[in-house]
Amino acid sequence: MSDANDSAERRARQRIAAKRDGETCVWVEIAGVRHPVIDLSMEGFSIPVTEGAEMNGSFDVVLRFNDIPDRIRGQAEKVNRVDSLEGPRLGCRFLSLEGDGGDKLYEWLTVIVICGASVRISVKDAQSIVSGPSMI
Repeated sequence: MSDANDSAERRARQRIAAKRDGETCVWVEIAGVRHPVIDLSMEGFSIPVTEGAEMNGSFDVVLRFNDIPDRIRGQAEKVNRVDSLEGPRLGCRFLSLEGDGGDKLYEWLTVIVICGASVRISVKDAQSIVSGPSMI
């Protein structure tokens, strides 16, 4: 169940599971609290509902990809809360990304797709998945 309509929750681009080798590889810091990212796209992300994760309005975010020193800073807003078998999650939409944050996010997503593919795919194929329409 969600607290927003389905059209507000849907992303135009494919969501990518934020995992490498079965482990969380992308983290988001919100109000000084680090949250594991469940899935990520060029439009937004989802995180598990935990204490401190029930935010409203717009908020600052800092994305980190494993131990890479680069960070992506921006603003996001909560779009919905969805209860799933894995537990409740918050869907968030990016409002803005600072500087070259959009380019970095695109690169990160491409790497995640290549590393997570069960068959060998090219960089071009991975980029098509990242920038292509949502299949969900």
